[in-house]
Amino acid sequence: MKKAFYLLLLTLLILGCENGNKLTFEPIHISNETCADCPKINVNIPRALDETNLSDQINSTLEEEIIFLLSFDDGQETSSIDDAINSFTNSFKELKAKFPDETAGWEVKVESDVAYEDNDMLTLEFNAYSFTGGAHGYSSDSFLNFDKRKGSELENWELFEDLEGFLKFAETKFRIQEDIPQDENINATGFMFERDTFHLSENVGYTSKGVSLIYNQYEIASYADGPITLILPYAEVNKYLKRKVKL
Repeated sequence: MKKAFYLLLLTLLILGCENGNKLTFEPIHISNETCADCPKINVNIPRALDETNLSDQINSTLEEEIIFLLSFDDGQETSSIDDAINSFTNSFKELKAKFPDETAGWEVKVESDVAYEDNDMLTLEFNAYSFTGGAHGYSSDSFLNFDKRKGSELENWELFEDLEGFLKFAETKFRIQEDIPQDENINATGFMFERDTFHLSENVGYTSKGVSLIYNQYEIASYADGPITLILPYAEVNKYLKRKVKL
């Protein structure tokens, strides 16, 4: 009996050590009222529950992203998600009142979840879709990277110890993936890199499969081409990273 108890205790201690550095999240759903003259707003994000500066930073960053997505009226101050929802809703109702037969329903959808976490890094993937009229809506995928030890959000350049080396390696892999000859212009097959020069995507993040680069619509290609993703395994890029991933 004692042996079984000690084995159970040891197992719990091991699991506690393995998960001790994982942050605690709860799913949060945010939506607006449902009515004939209301836009559709559906937001599903994780909320960090730990009482730390890091959790505060994560929650405030997610809130800022949603406020930015919903803030349609530049003249109205929005300091909370509720303010942003009201701004978005009021802008739609005003437009619909002026053009009742021409205004299609507006919509915003947001999904976010943890894409990667270890002792040093946390990456959230942030998927957003918005439609405010026109021929089509706009979808975007982005990454929010955090240094868990410092409790701060990271800019893309802060992910790398050797940014120039990573850039050259990423270009080689991008050319291979997209069938662009290594000795030809990066736009030779129809891409639209500025100044005919390869650059990293606006969205770079850690994932379970490796460092992911997401080029959203219009970033380097047309809307019809959709998003383009390049995933570089950690075994190949660890030497360029400031925060290495254990393999």
